[in-house]
Amino acid sequence: MTHIRIQSLAGTDLAPWIPDLARLRITVFRDFPYLYDGSFEYEENYLQTYLKSKDSIIILALDGQHVVGASTGLPLTDETGEFQQPFVEQGYEPGKVFYCAESVLLPSHRGKGIYKQFFSGREGHARALARFEYCSFCCVQRPEKHPLRPVDYVPLDAVWTRFGYRKQPSLVTHYSWKDVDEQQETEKPMVFWTKNIHAN
Repeated sequence: MTHIRIQSLAGTDLAPWIPDLARLRITVFRDFPYLYDGSFEYEENYLQTYLKSKDSIIILALDGQHVVGASTGLPLTDETGEFQQPFVEQGYEPGKVFYCAESVLLPSHRGKGIYKQFFSGREGHARALARFEYCSFCCVQRPEKHPLRPVDYVPLDAVWTRFGYRKQPSLVTHYSWKDVDEQQETEKPMVFWTKNIHAN
């Protein structure tokens, strides 16, 4: 771990790192369960959301000058309607939810405690902003017998539970992207997990 540097950025400070983060997202999300066949152009456009949000956070894991991992978050109210609507429907106040968008880490650097630092860093940022009650993220739901599911695939549910998050089956949204084995985009269900960041 001595050669891994964790760096937190906010808002427009992310700008120089967008190309690296775009490439990292495309690489990591290509694997199961996302199977995302992404494009650099889309990623650059998507990441502008974090530049525009004054309360966003981006935590980078750097091996030398190479970005090997990243974790992002921003107020739910700065996200799209697809992500806000399930919370509104279930009686949450979107202004009290900090959305933890993703944590991506190259396989070569997993199992070294970086992932835990991503979660604690985002939660600490949300607490410091002093208006959020919950941190939340969502993950894609794939069929148990999906043809591209690796035989050794282990969901991260146990890890997320250990970090204090709870799966919320009533909080579901849908998002579209093109899978690596598809010719066009299809809609996928995304289920949210939440954590009360002020609970003991």
